[in-house]
Amino acid sequence: MDPELEAFIPFLPDTDFSDPVGARESFAERAAARPAPDVADLRIEDRTVPADPDVPVRIYRPREPRGAIVWLHGGGFVFGDLDTEHPWAARIAAGSGAVVVSVDYRRSPENRFPAALDDAGAVLAWTAEHATELGADPGRVAVGGHSAGAGLAAAVALRARDEQGPPIRFQLLNEPGLDDRQETWSQRTFTDTPWHDRDKIALAWRHYLGGAPATPYAAPARAEDLAGLPPAYIATAEFDPVRDEGIDYAVRLLRAGVAVELHQWPGTFHGSQAILSADVSQRQIAALAAALRRAMSD
Repeated sequence: MDPELEAFIPFLPDTDFSDPVGARESFAERAAARPAPDVADLRIEDRTVPADPDVPVRIYRPREPRGAIVWLHGGGFVFGDLDTEHPWAARIAAGSGAVVVSVDYRRSPENRFPAALDDAGAVLAWTAEHATELGADPGRVAVGGHSAGAGLAAAVALRARDEQGPPIRFQLLNEPGLDDRQETWSQRTFTDTPWHDRDKIALAWRHYLGGAPATPYAAPARAEDLAGLPPAYIATAEFDPVRDEGIDYAVRLLRAGVAVELHQWPGTFHGSQAILSADVSQRQIAALAAALRRAMSD
């Protein structure tokens, strides 16, 4: 474990996935107590994307953007919203120079699969259609997210490929949750890791799927054919149950002819980037923004 991160482990709060409402409230309180990001160079606007139902989004516009990314928050499909994701979205926008469209997708268990995927897909279509209005190149629209949001971004890319949806330039997948089966070595071994462990992940998938069998659009690791998907940056954390499914997905993308940059961060755990004082966290966030900036510049 990275020593700067390890020092914080005794003070990390526990998230109770068996109580979704309480988990949301607790997470929102912690997020509100964090230092606000620097948004002096960003124009920020809340809007609503027409859909069924409509989807709230928060748009972060840097100066002279070249592209845009539909950004999907983490939280096990259960918690997280535009306010809790504000620091992440602002840092991605400022660091990458891309317009960030942060999505307040519907959460489970009240809204099970495919509600969140439908919301994300609606926002992708809207972003592609309104890219010029947002100051972005319509040919430079990406999808991305953290944790469950990264898995959702991968699913959006799969469905867009299969249904001839808007072209996606890039996938930015940070510590993605991709596989409900929990059969990888890291899933079987990391049963008591900080913040994220096997039991919490199992509960998150139960909330999301509601007992229904998973399809590749729910759990992208189940997709048999990954050819024709957008290039990807995939980041994984060493002490993370979802580590191996992210690595396996990256390798499978490569074998399918998809360009992939895979970065495995030693000494880290799931979501440890939130400990901003750690040098490795700063490098992780900078690497995400840099990868997106490169993708929008090529």
